[in-house]
Order: sequence, then structure tokens, then C-alpha cells
Amino acid sequence: MANLMQRSLPLASIRSPVLQFLRFRGKINIQRPKEPHYERARVIAVTQPKYPELPKARSCFKTRAERTQEQLVNPYNEIIAREVRNWLNHSQLVAIFHMNSISSEEVFRVRVQLHKQNLHLKSYGRKIINQAVTGTQYEAIMPLFHSNHCIVFSPNQQQIGQLLKITRRVPQMVLLGGIVEQTLLSRNELVAYAQMPGLQGAQAQLVQTLNMAAGQLVQHLQAHQGNLVQVLDVHVKGTSNGNSTETTDES
Repeated sequence: MANLMQRSLPLASIRSPVLQFLRFRGKINIQRPKEPHYERARVIAVTQPKYPELPKARSCFKTRAERTQEQLVNPYNEIIAREVRNWLNHSQLVAIFHMNSISSEEVFRVRVQLHKQNLHLKSYGRKIINQAVTGTQYEAIMPLFHSNHCIVFSPNQQQIGQLLKITRRVPQMVLLGGIVEQTLLSRNELVAYAQMPGLQGAQAQLVQTLNMAAGQLVQHLQAHQGNLVQVLDVHVKGTSNGNSTETTDES
């Protein structure tokens, strides 16, 4: 019966589909797709939508100088610049260092060591330093602030020795120059100033020099009198010896 039905209805027979597997060479690169065919590329170029161009900002046509003039002055920078100017005016010792690559832990350690010696380590931006020293007597220090830097302030100029002793252990801090008692000094002049004696030692040397000069003056004033007395003494001794010889001959 089944065979009769399959013969009468050939379309009702069960057939397994034919499967054919295709394997493409390589992988499809989504980020860098293959260039389309020339004809397809033409169609894509023609059908690509065009959007209206956005209006350009007027600031794009201005020069950099005109744009910077319109920038508002930050009042916080003015406050920090006033603080820097105050440090410069009330510090007898100002040392400027160039900072090489250094970690924050080492900077904190150096800041603590300097603070124990009444030395204050500060760091400011170039714009703030320029705003602080422009039009003042400290304007000559601006060439020292071309890169990463730090400043050390102290109310006592005699602490220059302690400053050099502490910073000598930190090779990342390179001394460039400084200000001592409103006088700009180079690195070598700061080192020479540190080797000078203190105020009491200088006063003792001055007193010794004055006493030595006074003693030499008294000695020079008494030199002629002493020479005259010595010559007269020799003359008297020679005369007495001659008289004694004559007396002996007469006898």
C-alpha cells in the first residue's frame, strides 16, 4: 500500500536535503574592511548623504593675542602672586632650585627637614611668579624659572649652611641662585657666602684687626724714640769705658 502511494504521489516521498559546506579563506576584518568593487564604490559615493556645514565660531578667525587678551584674570592667581611677593619681601634668604625627576615622598621628606631648620620649601607656576615679580626689584630672577623648580625661603640668612647641607643629600635638587639680603647671588657666590664666619666671628676678627692696627701705630710712633735711647745708651757706655781706660793709664 505504501509503495502504491509513493508511485501515485511522487512529491509526497521523503527525501533528505543536500547540504554543501563552504569555507572562506581567512577572517573578515571588521575594523579594516575590504575595499568594495569599483561600481559599488560609485553607488556608495553617489548615495552618501550630505549634511549642511555648521557655522564656524568667530573666535577661530582671531589671532592668539586677541584671544588671550579677552581671557579673564583669575583672582586666585592674584592672591597667590601676592603671597609670593610677601615671601620675597620678608625673607632674608631666598634659594631657587631646579627640580629633576623626584617622587612626592622624597619631596615631603626634604620639606620636613628644611622646616626643622626654619626653611620653607614652596613651589609655584611660572605665570604666578611672573605676575608676582613684574615691576619689582626681583624681576631679574625670571630667567631661572624656565622649567620645573622650587623656592626655599628663610627669615635668617645664616641658614644658608644648613640649606646646602640638606640639599647636598638630594641630587635631584640643583641650586641655580638666590637672594641674600635683597642681593641677587649666583650658585658659587652662595657657596662662598656659606663658608664665611658668622656675625660674632666677623665682629671678633674686626676687633682683632683694629687692635692690631692700633698696636702697630703705637709701635711705629715709639720706634724713633726707642732708637734714640738705644743710641744714647751705647754712646754713654762707650764714653764711660774710655774714661776708665784713661784713669788706669795715669795710674
